[in-house]
Amino acid sequence: QVQLVESGGGLVQPGGSLRLSCAVSRSIFSIYAMGWYRQAPGKQHELVAAITSGGSTNYADSVKGRFTISRDNAKNTVYLQMNSLKPEDTAVYYCNALQRDYYSTYVPFGSWGQGTQVTVSS
Repeated sequence: QVQLVESGGGLVQPGGSLRLSCAVSRSIFSIYAMGWYRQAPGKQHELVAAITSGGSTNYADSVKGRFTISRDNAKNTVYLQMNSLKPEDTAVYYCNALQRDYYSTYVPFGSWGQGTQVTVSS
């Protein structure tokens, strides 16, 4: 089972930046893709960014151009650089290992970590 530990969240003003990290319990070299999710109060998990083992990336429209996902296979770590943060980015952020289902939709298969809280407020 893949276990994940997220860190790097905090309180930031609108327009600010944060860099989140996700430490993975096993080698990520062979994992098809890694992703960052977020969950705001009263809402479902939303996949905001994904990166495949080959380095291809996908982003939710709401974060495109502001967030950048990256991975360091040697450190078994995945990052999310978040710039130009908005109040609507406030959420708990989680990472997970991903695989494709029959419909080619990303499906998480790791154990959910505690997440890291990101609060964007003046």
